[in-house]
Amino acid sequence: MSSLNKWIFTVHGFGRPLLLSALHMLAAAGACHRGARRPLPGQTRRQVLLLSLTFGASMACGNVGLNAVPLDLAQLATTTTPLITLALSALLLGRRHHPLQFAAMGPLCLGAACSLSGELRTPPAGCGFLLAATCLRGLKSIQQSALLQEERLDAVTLLYATSLPSFCLLAGAALVLEASVAPPPAPTDSRLWACVLLSCLLSVLYNLASFSLLALTSALTVHVLGNLTVVGNLVLSRLLFGSRLSTLSYVGVALTLSGMFLYHNCEFVASWATRRGFRRRDQPGKGL
Repeated sequence: MSSLNKWIFTVHGFGRPLLLSALHMLAAAGACHRGARRPLPGQTRRQVLLLSLTFGASMACGNVGLNAVPLDLAQLATTTTPLITLALSALLLGRRHHPLQFAAMGPLCLGAACSLSGELRTPPAGCGFLLAATCLRGLKSIQQSALLQEERLDAVTLLYATSLPSFCLLAGAALVLEASVAPPPAPTDSRLWACVLLSCLLSVLYNLASFSLLALTSALTVHVLGNLTVVGNLVLSRLLFGSRLSTLSYVGVALTLSGMFLYHNCEFVASWATRRGFRRRDQPGKGL
């Protein structure tokens, strides 16, 4: 989806990332209208409203940053989301994690840092929006996980409940901030609007899938799994936009993927290290 959005911004000159984010939310509201369960309790509605603010802000910052930076750098910046989510879950929820999961954040974070340091040509404003989007994305996932697992909301209901306030927020911001940014797109540009429609459809499917996955697993696991898209988006970025990464950036990708492997296999790695330690201890030493 990020590749398609970048194509809309770059090739079609659609310089309105806030408007595109608002259209994504409007599409989600329309798609989930019939399947949503109503009404929600008062306390749950307040939590949903807070989630809507985080949701809308994270989408806005993400698309604004994507409009300003290369696609490969935007995707590599999202690899720090697991670290942000781990820190937020420990600070806000007091959750305990396996020690090797903390260790896995080392190569994940270092890999992202190497990747970013290899792309220093990026405008500072774009990097700031990417950083804000990463932090908001981690907070959003924690809020979603709480509503889906503790309040027992289903994915369709939660997406519908958050999409309408987010649409109002993003549409208002687009009217205020993007009114004179670029000339309005031509209504007869069928290719542009076909891409926008496809982007909205993919956004709905992506959000429903991520909401459903969050109902079954943790927010941290979802973002670690999301790092698998880095390699695919790098390939697409090179094919579509001719982007080229430095050697340091590729080293960062390798470190990120190794950290992801350690996170998902921490129990296996711990048991393997234990068995190897016992095996070495049992081996007889060499005589002098």
